[in-house]
This record gives sequence, structure tokens and C-alpha cells, in this order.
Amino acid sequence: SEKKRKNKSKKIPRLEDYMSQRDYLGGLTLLEFHRNGGVPEENADLWIGYCAFHLGDHKRAMEEYKALTLKPDCPAEVWVFLGCALFFLGLYEEAEEMALKGPKSQLQNRLLFHLAHKVELKNLIDISSSSFEFAKELIRHNLVVFRGGEGALQVLPPLIDVISEARLNLVIYYLRQDDVQEAYNLIKDLEPTTPQEYILKGVVNAALGQEIGSRDHLKIAQQFFQLVGGSASECDTIPGRQCMASCFFLLKQFEDVLIYLGSVKSYFCTDDTYNFNYAQAKAALGSYKEAEEVFLLIQSEKIKNDYVYLSWLARCYIMNQKARLAWELYLTMETSSDSFSLLQLIANDCYKMGQFYFAAKAFDVLERLDPNPEYWEGKRGACVGIFQLILAGREPRDSLKEVLPMLRSTGNPQVEYIIRIMKKWAKDNRVGL
Repeated sequence: SEKKRKNKSKKIPRLEDYMSQRDYLGGLTLLEFHRNGGVPEENADLWIGYCAFHLGDHKRAMEEYKALTLKPDCPAEVWVFLGCALFFLGLYEEAEEMALKGPKSQLQNRLLFHLAHKVELKNLIDISSSSFEFAKELIRHNLVVFRGGEGALQVLPPLIDVISEARLNLVIYYLRQDDVQEAYNLIKDLEPTTPQEYILKGVVNAALGQEIGSRDHLKIAQQFFQLVGGSASECDTIPGRQCMASCFFLLKQFEDVLIYLGSVKSYFCTDDTYNFNYAQAKAALGSYKEAEEVFLLIQSEKIKNDYVYLSWLARCYIMNQKARLAWELYLTMETSSDSFSLLQLIANDCYKMGQFYFAAKAFDVLERLDPNPEYWEGKRGACVGIFQLILAGREPRDSLKEVLPMLRSTGNPQVEYIIRIMKKWAKDNRVGL
């Protein structure tokens, strides 16, 4: 029957299907679903650690493997897996200790080989022999990275031709300081060979493209992001999915942006940059209620003072019938080209949404700042709109007291005619002006 055929076509996904497709996020979701439902897969903890590791969540992988080592029936190779997770967390001594507890294998050999190449900072910092000059440079560079960039300009520039990572870290330092041009100058001639280098070149080109309004830089950024996100080695990693989200963001394909951002949401739900991008995509697709909620989760003062944030939040407020909150956003801003742009947005969006009171207030301020006839026409239409709402009983009658002074501030001959009609109605309906 049709029903049976449909039921057959609804095949329950299996873990091996996800693993064969390298869909680690899908596999992890299935494993957690089974574990929480009380019907775990065989070796579920081992597979959860495996999926977390391949998604780049090395802390989660470490926790899963550590819990496994406490069980009496723990497979011996888990010690090596734990060592790998610790290695990627930068805990090299612990990584070596755990790796040596496991059985001899190719993976153990590779891990011990990589560990042997790591420089132990505290032991080498005092060695002054000239043969250790490179090691000292590496240590100084690493210390800057560990201090979060503090001292970067003193240490990193002389190292950019000695240590390849120094150039990348200096680029990141300049980006954090909003010095996009310096970041671009440093990376423009670098031929990327690793996913990290492609991503960083993409980020720098995107930032520069947005800063100077260059479509060429934005196109280059989009291509770099697509290269990483579409590659077999990165497509199922968290950075790979973020790259695809960034690629579609630059292409303004916001439905695709939300698919990729949604697939990593559990990892970034408290991350301000992630929420900023997610909210913009939601708003661009007209989901203003959800977008407003996500915008308001953001804590970063830098983002909250960004015009892109302010303008999108104002639009969400207006679309959600909260024009007063949009107006209050404008009132908190210093006078600037950004505050002028926000006024235009408030005026036009409020007018479109029939929130004429704040449309009139915004057009009134715009007209005082720039006597453009279009602002008078907008203000006139909004004031008449308020009057119509008062007649329909959808706006307080007292609002008329504010409408008249706004109209009088314009030296247009139409003003007196409009005011005469409003005053006559007020008199007939005993509304004090």
C-alpha cells in the first residue's frame, strides 16, 4: 500500500552512513539522540569522542576519552586517542604521558613524532647559545601569541621572515586593532597552502572589501571561503561550515547562510560574532522577531556600537511594531553621518509600516538638517497619516499637539491649509491644542 511504501522510504539513518559520508556533525547528533534516549549505539562514547575530534572540538573529545579510561573495559588504544586530543589542546606533556600508556601503533608513532618537535618554553628561554637563536625567536613569538597579542608590535615584525606563523599572527593582531589595510599589506603576497591561510586571506579581503566598498575584494574573499568550505578535508569541520556560511553571506544567499550557521549553532550559541551574523541573516529573510531576540543577546560593546548592528536592530524594532525603541536608539547616537543614515531608515521604514508618529519625528529632524523637498513630502504624508489614525481612534488625540509644531517648522505654503483642517476638527471635537 501507499502507506507501507512511504514508511519503507523513511529509512532510519545509521551511524555508518554518516561516517562513510564524513558527516561528523550528523553522526554526533545521532549518537547523542540515542544516548539521551537510553538506547546507545555500540561503543557510543568512543564514536562521540571520534566525531567531536573531527569537528575540531578537542576539549569535548578529551572529556569523552578521559571518561572512557576510567572504565574497566576501556580499549587500550583510547589512551592514544586521548593523547591526540591533548596534543591539539596544547597540553604536550600530558599528551606524551597518555600516548605512552597505549599500544604501539602507527598513530602512536605519529603522535610521539609531533610531540618531539614541540619546544618546551620554560626550559629553552634561558639558553643563550647562538645555535639556539631560532628556538629563542620561536619562544618569543609563542609567548606573544599566548598573551593574546600583547607586545605584538615589538616582537612580531622582525620575525615575519623567520617564522611563517608570525606573519599570520601579526595579520590577526592588525585585524583585532581594526587596521585592515596593514593586515592586507602583510598578507596580499602570501600564497596560501593551508586551510588557515586561505581562511585568513578570505577574512582580510572581506574586511577590506567592506571597508573600501570593493566588489573585487569581496569576490576574492567569497572564492577563498568556498575553496575551504567545499574541500573534502574541511567540508565537515566547524571552520569549513563557517566558511560556507561566509561564502553565502557575501553572495547574499541568506537561506543557505542559515543552513550552515544552524549546523554549528550548538558550538557558538553564546558567541557574539556568530549571533551577529545569524541575526543579520534572519532579518534579511524577514524573520524580524527572531532576529531581534538574537541581536539582543549580543554583549560586545564594539558590535553594539557598529552602525550595521544599530540599523538592523532599528529595522527589527520597527517591523515588530516597536518604533519607539528604534527612535530611542537614534537618540543615544552622537551626531554623525551614521546617525543621519539611521534617521533616514527610521523615517522610511516607519512610514512603510504605518507608524506615522515616529516617521513624522524622523522626517522633521531630517528636514531641519537638510531642507530637501523630499523630507517635507515625507513629513507631510506622515503628519496626515497621524491625523487619519486619530480619526480612526488608533492614535491618541493628544498627538495632534505635537503634529502642529512639526508642520509649522516648514515654510511651505501647503502648511497653513493642512493646519486649518486639523484645527477645525479639533475645535469641533473639543480637543485642546
